[in-house]
Amino acid sequence: MDDQSNLLSEIAPTQTASEGGQQPASTRRSRKQPSATPILHFLSTQAFASPFDVNMAVDAGFKVVVPHTNAGLEHTTGLVQDAIFSRPVEYGCRTGLFIGGKDALLALDMLAAAQAALVPPFQLSAFADPGGSFTTAAAMVALVEDVYRARTGHSLKGAQVAVFGATGVVGFASSIIAAQAGAKVTMTSHIGVKALEPFVRAGRARFGVDLKPVAAGRATDKASIVAKADIVLCAAAAGVRVLTQKQLAKSRRLAVVADVNAVPPSGIEGVELFDRGRLLDGSDVASVGPLAIGDIKYKTQAALFRSMLASRETVMLDFTHAFAKARKLVCARPANP
Repeated sequence: MDDQSNLLSEIAPTQTASEGGQQPASTRRSRKQPSATPILHFLSTQAFASPFDVNMAVDAGFKVVVPHTNAGLEHTTGLVQDAIFSRPVEYGCRTGLFIGGKDALLALDMLAAAQAALVPPFQLSAFADPGGSFTTAAAMVALVEDVYRARTGHSLKGAQVAVFGATGVVGFASSIIAAQAGAKVTMTSHIGVKALEPFVRAGRARFGVDLKPVAAGRATDKASIVAKADIVLCAAAAGVRVLTQKQLAKSRRLAVVADVNAVPPSGIEGVELFDRGRLLDGSDVASVGPLAIGDIKYKTQAALFRSMLASRETVMLDFTHAFAKARKLVCARPANP
C-alpha cells in the first residue's frame, strides 16, 4: 500500500548521472517507457460504460479504451488474463483495467480478483472508481477536512460526522474514508436502518471501522442527527432537498456541511456550487459545494489514471489512493475566504 501511494506524487524517477555527466545508454534504455500503445479495458457492471470515465481516461493518456459492459466478478479473471497474455511482458505497464458501475463493494471485489488473476511476470494496473464514487468521496472528505481544520483547528479524528444518502456509492465511500481518518460516522437513510445494515457490516468486516446506522425519514429525525454533528456530508440523489437551513440552525456544534448535488435544488439549503469554506448566510457553518468537490474529484481521477501509465510496476488503486491524492491537491490550493 505504501509503495503504491508513492506513485500518486506523479514525480518521474530521478536519473543519476554517471561520473562523466552522461548516463550510460543501457541505463537510459532501461528507464524508458515502452512505446506500446496504452490500452485501458473498462469493466462496467452496467449496460454501458460511462462517457465521463472514458473521456477522463483518454485525456489522461490512454489511446485505446475498450468497454466490457455487464461485467461481473465471475468475468474478471478471464478478462485480466486475456489482457495480459496477449501482450509482451514489457507492455504490461501500458495495459490498464478500470472498474466502473454503481456498486462499491462489487468494484472492490473485482479489483481484488484482478490482482489475484495476475501471473508474473505478466502484469497490468487497475483502478476502481464505480460511478466516480471513490474519487468524489475522496474529494469531498479532503475538502471538508481542510475547511474543518481551518474553522476549528482540529483534524477529523474524533469529529462527529453525519452522512446523508449513505446507501449510495458516494455516501458509503465517504463514510469509510471519514471513519478511517478517525471520525465517528453516523450513516443515515430515509428508508430506514435495515437498508444500512449491509454497509455497516461491510465497514466492520472489510475496513475495520464502526459505522452507526440511523433512520432519517422524518424532519425530526434529520434535525436530531444534525444537532449532534460537527460535520454533515450530503450525498443523496440529485435534485432532492434533504436538509433545510432551519434544521441546520438548531445545531450549536455544526461547523461544516458539504453537498455533492449540483442539480437544483441543492441537497442542503444555502449551499452554493463553488463554496469552499464560505459561511452559510446568517450562520457560523462553513459550506463546501458540489463544483468545488467536482474540481478536486476531476484532478484526482486524472492523476490516478496518469499514475497507472507512469508506473513500471503493477498498481491497484482504490479510494485510499484517491483520498491520499485529493488531500495533496486540497493542500496545494487555499480555501475561499
